[in-house]
Amino acid sequence: MKLHEPVTGGPCWAELGTTDLEAAKRFYTKLFGWHPETDRRQQAGGYTIARIDDAAVAALTPLYQPGQPVAWNVSFAVRDADATVRAVTAAGGAALQGPTDVFDAGRFAVAADPTGAVFQLWQGRSFPGAGLFNAPGSLGWVELLTREPDRAADFYETVFGWSVTASRRYPQWGIGGADFGGMVTMDDKFPHEVPAHWLPYFAVADVNAAAVDTTDGGGSVLMEPTSVPDQPRIAVLRDPQGAMFGVYRAGAER
Repeated sequence: MKLHEPVTGGPCWAELGTTDLEAAKRFYTKLFGWHPETDRRQQAGGYTIARIDDAAVAALTPLYQPGQPVAWNVSFAVRDADATVRAVTAAGGAALQGPTDVFDAGRFAVAADPTGAVFQLWQGRSFPGAGLFNAPGSLGWVELLTREPDRAADFYETVFGWSVTASRRYPQWGIGGADFGGMVTMDDKFPHEVPAHWLPYFAVADVNAAAVDTTDGGGSVLMEPTSVPDQPRIAVLRDPQGAMFGVYRAGAER
């Protein structure tokens, strides 16, 4: 993506909720070279920040809510979490959790768009979000999969002021002229039970190798490594606990 640091309205963080935190640490450390650091404070509930060198790149957490699915979640940076939640509900979305303060790091909320895709809001204070984008092992793209693309486009334009390129094949989200994500229309190829969702993509040096490492680590490949016209090589993977995520070749614009 064309963003290289957290900016208001753009993706700033990716966070995995998982049933087995220790297994997730081992899997992603091998796959991406992450160095996980678990917050030992009891109030943190096992929250673990993954780093590449000194840069925070993502988080791994236990499941905190009953019925919470194993999944990767995407956070978007906002100036005022409370005001954004009000904008979400006014535009037809739903507030699912918060806003609530997270120590002195920032203010956090969970919401859903009108098509059912869940996302997070982050009002950064001492912690603005990821310290690295687009490099191997870090977040480099986010993708909305939805069955109602027009409704989704109207919602995100209203709430965040995003631009959306007019493309039947693959509309792209942008903010301030910088594209950071795309939108896929879910058709009959997607099982009915799969809800609308946001999918983070992480940059890797070698997409084929990442797919092999995923299966060797007990995960699975949902979309084989593929070269997309005018786009980098990509794959969609699933970790051993069931969370889906994408990878793409670092150095190629996503």
